[in-house]
Amino acid sequence: MPTGLVALLDDISVIARAAAASLDDVSAAAAKAGSKAAGVVIDDAAVTPSYVTDFTPDRELPVIWRIARGSLFNKLVILLPAALLLSAFLPAAITPILMAGGLFLCFEGAEKVLEKLGAEKHGETLEDQPADVAAFEEQRVSGAVRTDLILSAEIMAITLSDLGGQSIFQQGVILALVGIAITVLVYGAVGFIVKMDDIGLHLAKKPSATARATGAVLLKAMPILLTVLATVGTLAMLWVGGQIILHGSEKLGLHGPADIVHAAQHAVEAATGPLAGVLGWLTNAVLSAIVGLILGGIVAWIVHFIAKARGKH
Repeated sequence: MPTGLVALLDDISVIARAAAASLDDVSAAAAKAGSKAAGVVIDDAAVTPSYVTDFTPDRELPVIWRIARGSLFNKLVILLPAALLLSAFLPAAITPILMAGGLFLCFEGAEKVLEKLGAEKHGETLEDQPADVAAFEEQRVSGAVRTDLILSAEIMAITLSDLGGQSIFQQGVILALVGIAITVLVYGAVGFIVKMDDIGLHLAKKPSATARATGAVLLKAMPILLTVLATVGTLAMLWVGGQIILHGSEKLGLHGPADIVHAAQHAVEAATGPLAGVLGWLTNAVLSAIVGLILGGIVAWIVHFIAKARGKH
């Protein structure tokens, strides 16, 4: 009996070590795959505050929580099983679906650029004093969750592309881990950003000179940061959307547009020495954003033309 018990414990310890090693492998793979999506994560964090800043302070965190909850639903309930099913049974459909999402981002970004240039604004803000504030909030949350769906799809696709050697179960676990971690990171950062003025006001009332000085800096930085984020968010939509379409076109056999962007990037890298990495990336990003702006502008024109024809604009 003692020998049997010892053997059983040995077996359990072997299984436990194997499980621990497997978890370590999954964690490492999740960290590696998630890091490749860092650019889209930054875009997500830059875009989201624009959906929240119109609200009164008491509604900011509840709205962020609703968007974060919608983001988790997007990633875990819609995108994760869809990604696994498409990867297993219809991998050819992933690229066209991503390109459609990229075109939507281009449209959203182009709309914001056109509004900045004086075109008619679309969608209410609290400055318009909407008759139904609850409906306005619902519309804003829905818009944020729709945009998050596209960005989350890109994050999941980038993550999935790095998991070729993993089993379907491991792919699912890693996608879930990356989705949860990125959601917490993005919406935690967004929550801090939109409440920065409240934190600054709280610190400004403290007796400590250091706390008051920190509070004053936060209060002064808040409007500047929001302006920067609004600009970065618009550019991010165009950049990410343009890159999705360029990469997708390349995968589908249309290499011309992507080749032009790559050639320009390589030319800048060859001419700029120590700054080659930064300026080469910037060249790629700017050209991708221009592609996104052109395509998004065309879509915006079509959408507005149809709306006017139907008498809804």
